[in-house]
Amino acid sequence: MPGKIFPILEWLPAYRREWLRPDLVAGLTSAAVVIPKAMAYAAIAGLPLVVGLYTALVPLVVYAVMGTSRPLSVTSTSTIAILSAAILGQVAPGGDALVLVTATATLAGLVGVFLMLGGVLRVGSVASLISDPVLTGFKAGIGLVIVVDQLPKLLGIHIDKAGFFRDLLAMGAHLPETSLPTLAFALAMLALMLGLEHFAPRLPAPLITVAAGIAAAHYAGLEGAGIALVGPVQAGLPGFTAPDLGLVSQLWPAALGIALMSFVETAAAGRAFIRRGDPLPDANQELLATGLANLAGGLFQSMPAGGGTSQTAVNDGAGARSQVAGLVAAGVTLATLLFLAPLFGLMPHPTLAAVVVVASIGLVSPADFRAILRIRSMEFHWALIAVAGVLLLGTLKGILVAVLASLVALVVRANRHPLLVLGRKPGTNVFRPLSPEHPEDETIPGLLLLRPAGGIYFGNAPRLGQEIRALVRRHQPKVLVLDFSAVPNLEFTALRMLTEGEENLRRDATVLWLTALNPDVLEVVQRSELWRRMGRERLFFTLEQAVARFQREEAGVPDRESGKERSDGQGEKR
Repeated sequence: MPGKIFPILEWLPAYRREWLRPDLVAGLTSAAVVIPKAMAYAAIAGLPLVVGLYTALVPLVVYAVMGTSRPLSVTSTSTIAILSAAILGQVAPGGDALVLVTATATLAGLVGVFLMLGGVLRVGSVASLISDPVLTGFKAGIGLVIVVDQLPKLLGIHIDKAGFFRDLLAMGAHLPETSLPTLAFALAMLALMLGLEHFAPRLPAPLITVAAGIAAAHYAGLEGAGIALVGPVQAGLPGFTAPDLGLVSQLWPAALGIALMSFVETAAAGRAFIRRGDPLPDANQELLATGLANLAGGLFQSMPAGGGTSQTAVNDGAGARSQVAGLVAAGVTLATLLFLAPLFGLMPHPTLAAVVVVASIGLVSPADFRAILRIRSMEFHWALIAVAGVLLLGTLKGILVAVLASLVALVVRANRHPLLVLGRKPGTNVFRPLSPEHPEDETIPGLLLLRPAGGIYFGNAPRLGQEIRALVRRHQPKVLVLDFSAVPNLEFTALRMLTEGEENLRRDATVLWLTALNPDVLEVVQRSELWRRMGRERLFFTLEQAVARFQREEAGVPDRESGKERSDGQGEKR
């Protein structure tokens, strides 16, 4: 039992000596990326930069003890940062550091409580609540919001934040005020960061960019040229911060949304970096692990945290064999807090903005949109709706739009299950949908074969009924066969409509037969009025049996043989 709650008790005793060097290298490498990014994410959220360092310390340690993914790096992400910024801007509009830190601690604690509650209730399946196309659109919207949010720092101007499109208009109005030294330095930082990522992808581009910016500020006197610096960064360990219960009523809706996105991102990152032989991450344990990481982090001034794809990719690519790599990264963060924090005060704002922009622009992936459009245009439209939700309504309402878009898409897909008209491949007993690709497929006069696909319930039953009636009017069959081989369940309302449909068909001189009912559907049918009306003789195991029965009846074969067919049919066997 302890090993299930604390997975470290299972993998640490089996730790191999030869894993230590790769874990050390991976931990040092990921720390070089995580530390500057964590500070950048704190800047996105409008928090003191040191909060980012706290977030790269406490959650990493807690997840190493509780988590089930080998390489997952749990700190913060750009998505979580921008969601946090939206609610913190409402709770602490003045930007007072003490109020912000207390609100952040309370927010992280609430996120942790929601995640842990999900783990206790074993609702790990919520990881699939947001579909991939909708998540693609939501992340693209977040990426655009972050980039626009950082543009004033790259231009050296100031605007009052009022929403994505109004911010763009405000920046356009302030363009004449652009600081040319700031813009030139920002372009140099962007070029350095992008150049390193393109030409030397194995090097820690964020760390090198930050170091170059700090060195330039120190040796070239950038502040004297009008380029703003970050300012003093608090050194030392985080202190204990109790949550402010008075803020709970304001923060809980945002905390619930952040918890959902944290788990979605964590689950996606955990699945993306599974190697051969790795166990699958336990979704419910991951909820507990990230929940406790957020709860503990909140008590020590961390912002909300989750598994990030970019830092996990760095950790995995550097050869991480276990969560020891995460503990090493946390150790480097601790050393940074104790000895190097004052250096980060020299970081120019354009440098930090460049790191944020390059880290966030990857959220906007035109290739993913093209792939979605190439496969299904409907999902492409859902992705665009998610983008529009974020840009028009803001990030917190945008996540609600993303969830609702996924649920609506699910309902729409459930209502669009096809109804297939079947034919028989010549010379075989293979039945397949009639199509222009196979004009030679046989149909049998007087017999109409239909195959509904997917569960039938109150939402899609009326549409299926209309389509079936239209096909019956067009073909006027003696016998209508519904092949239920692709129907996993039949809901009460749908069954009642099927019963009424059978009666209407009988009045129009068409007989209804059913084939290939799975056990659950058969059990429902046997309890209904439809079973009393149809009996065993009109239920068959396969389409082949039903077609053979129809052809014998049309040929005038004596009832003795059709009775034999019935004794082999679905009703008797089941």
